[in-house]
Amino acid sequence: MSHQQSSHEQTPESEMLADELEQMETERQTQAATESVAENRADTVESLQQALAEARQQAAANLDRAIRVQAEMENLKKRVQKDLDDERKYGLTKIARELLSVVDSLELGLRAATGDSPEVVRLREGSELTIKQFEAVFSKFNIEAIDPTGQPFNPELHQAMAMQPSATVEPGMVITSYQKGYILNGRLLRPAMVVVAKAEDKSADAPKNNDQA
Repeated sequence: MSHQQSSHEQTPESEMLADELEQMETERQTQAATESVAENRADTVESLQQALAEARQQAAANLDRAIRVQAEMENLKKRVQKDLDDERKYGLTKIARELLSVVDSLELGLRAATGDSPEVVRLREGSELTIKQFEAVFSKFNIEAIDPTGQPFNPELHQAMAMQPSATVEPGMVITSYQKGYILNGRLLRPAMVVVAKAEDKSADAPKNNDQA
């Protein structure tokens, strides 16, 4: 009887122990699961942060590439526009130079047409009329003549054919023009052929002055 009573008294303790062990095992498993979830979450956050960093880097690279492409397209557009503008402004360069040769011949012929005979007068009048027609065409296409006689010599627009001593013209001034120059839309088409004044050489007068002394 006492043995059965002792057996019944130990059962609740065993059950309590078993429950406690089960609870500890449950807590352990819960903690392990929690740690696993935390580790997985940390790995996931790290992976997301890395992916985000890579995406930002790729986006920056794509933006830089797009900006460069856009800049290249703008430069190409400007170059094409400049080429078109140059073609429009200076496309007449070759034919204009050919026409200048014709005008030069007419002007030379006009200078040589001296005399008062009817034939010479008609030749002179015809040449003058033709030259005026050429000048009107030149003006229409922004071709301007350069006749720098009496002006300072400009190496960008003039070509010195000779230097001539002068007592009346300041050194560096253009005494006369052999041939007029021309510019097309502000660009030099042909320089003017000129004679430039220089100071007189007074050394030649020195012996004379010494002989008189």
